[in-house]
Amino acid sequence: MTRLNGKVALVTGGSRGMGAAIARRLAADGADVALTYARSPEKAEGVAADIAKAGRRSRAIQADNRDAAAIQSAVAATVQAFGRLDILVNNAGIFSMAPIEEVTLEAYDEMMAVNTRATFVAIKAAVPHLPEGGRIISIGSNLAEQVPAAGMSLYAASKAALIGLTKGVARDLGAKRITVNLVQPGSTDTDMNPADTDHADAQRARMAIPTYATPQDIAGLVAWLASEEARFVTGATLVMDSGANV
Repeated sequence: MTRLNGKVALVTGGSRGMGAAIARRLAADGADVALTYARSPEKAEGVAADIAKAGRRSRAIQADNRDAAAIQSAVAATVQAFGRLDILVNNAGIFSMAPIEEVTLEAYDEMMAVNTRATFVAIKAAVPHLPEGGRIISIGSNLAEQVPAAGMSLYAASKAALIGLTKGVARDLGAKRITVNLVQPGSTDTDMNPADTDHADAQRARMAIPTYATPQDIAGLVAWLASEEARFVTGATLVMDSGANV
């Protein structure tokens, strides 16, 4: 496919799981793709190599979402390497569970820094470079809408904040025809939440279609949002969770 020909994308957390699938899909649709990684240079370079083999330019950039300056530098490095930036995908994130009585202030700060503040920082850094028709797509979670079990309050809060951020930034950038959207996956078969573990059956029991998504499923929705076909979709939160929150 070539619907993203001439576009440049930056995918945070692109070395594995959903991020890697998104990076590969955007490249398959024609985009040149930069991707960030925190601690997996070999995996990140592997994704970049796959993209290069497909005939697109790619670059892996070390940037931990805990470090605002590193995120800003990754945006700058993308523009320097490729000459432009059209699509920002905020994918990097962390997950942990603990009862509220055990959640420390340090854990709160880390979760919000990685899952929420980093998205804000990346958007702020990207906006001066995004042209009319640019795209900002963030990866949230269906747990922002419904929390089915104890111990998820901190993670849910970090992802729920992205709903308001997405709607507000969509208003801010609408005059420039830059769309801003949030994809909220449910259970997806990655190394963070494998589909073949004991706890997976409990997750399937909540779904209308009792099947885990694949990272490629999420990547397909992101690629559509990045395309011209989605030019009138902005400020939206799109839940993709097999009906778990129905």
